[in-house]
Amino acid sequence: MAYPKIDFLYLNEEDMVKAGVKDMASCVETMEEMFKLLKIGNYRMGGANGNSHGCMVMFPEKSKFSEMPVDGPDRRFMAMPAYLGGKFDMAGMKWYGSNTENKQKGLPRSILTLILNDKDTGAPKAFMSANILSAYRTGAVPGVGFKYFAKDDAKVIGIVGPGVMSKTALAAAMAVRPSIQTVKVKGRGKASLNRFVQHVKDTYPNVDVYPVETIEEAVKDADIVSVSTSTPTTGDTSIYPYIAEEWIKPGAVIESTAALRFDDDFVIHRARTVTDNIKLYEAWEEEMKPDAYKTVPIPAVHVMDLIAEGKMSLDQVDDLGDVILGNIPVHRKEGEVIIYSVGGMPIEDIAWGTMVYRNALKKGIGQTLNLWDVPQMI
Repeated sequence: MAYPKIDFLYLNEEDMVKAGVKDMASCVETMEEMFKLLKIGNYRMGGANGNSHGCMVMFPEKSKFSEMPVDGPDRRFMAMPAYLGGKFDMAGMKWYGSNTENKQKGLPRSILTLILNDKDTGAPKAFMSANILSAYRTGAVPGVGFKYFAKDDAKVIGIVGPGVMSKTALAAAMAVRPSIQTVKVKGRGKASLNRFVQHVKDTYPNVDVYPVETIEEAVKDADIVSVSTSTPTTGDTSIYPYIAEEWIKPGAVIESTAALRFDDDFVIHRARTVTDNIKLYEAWEEEMKPDAYKTVPIPAVHVMDLIAEGKMSLDQVDDLGDVILGNIPVHRKEGEVIIYSVGGMPIEDIAWGTMVYRNALKKGIGQTLNLWDVPQMI
């Protein structure tokens, strides 16, 4: 029996940029299509429930083995496999290692790669640098929420955490709400704040940008609030960034990809909770109960804890996919405040990775590598 040779496309970071990985408007459109497929069930992720964020390798606080890493801030490895159907029809996996100490070596905190695989044979189709890809899809997912929920004439966005994720969330906001005129940003370090402010000035020269001292200042009068902070999960949720109800402008949408805290009374009785995928939060609750919020600090995870405690019900949570498909209204009442939680899913990486891969093929970008001409063991 003759076995075909297997080649795959290698795309380094420069190749990814040439292939359009920074096209935020297209990325937002791609994420919107992904949400439709997600809602009708044309996808699979890891775990027995098919909705797991991924499989994480963490390290002990102490080890008797000298070569074994020990626990530290954001120190972990994670495999995030998925399949996405529809026009994507692709399987694959994002793989990353993360360590805050990387910054001392001049490296990003996380180093990411994505592999795309043939859904039938499992053969690799592409292996690509994924830091920019992951950053853009992470920003585009909030962008879909901004597209549906933010006021049509939104003018002010408040940013909490001036990192990479906030840059791409802002790019998505600008793509769907070009009416934005003012960017307020709150950060901890002066250097990161200055870099962010300069980035906004260079990228959006007609937008007014300035740093603020407190989260309250960032939130007040903002039509859109985007929160992406690096906050340790020590079990003490009181250290998570906090937003008081009285700071929030009526009709604002508050998006969080990371730690964020509100008063329970506000969350239970007046705020509207929207998720990128309710099943993802159910999976986290199942995997990390009780008190999953102590480990995964995203607001909707706390909502799932409140549901488990009998303080809320599942019908108080809306899925963005239902809004996109028209199953539920975009707005349930005038002036509602929407808390939109973004957990991050590997189907997002598969979606945008597939589009960039196809662009690379069309444009002849990347390097073809060979897995084998003839398999040595059959």
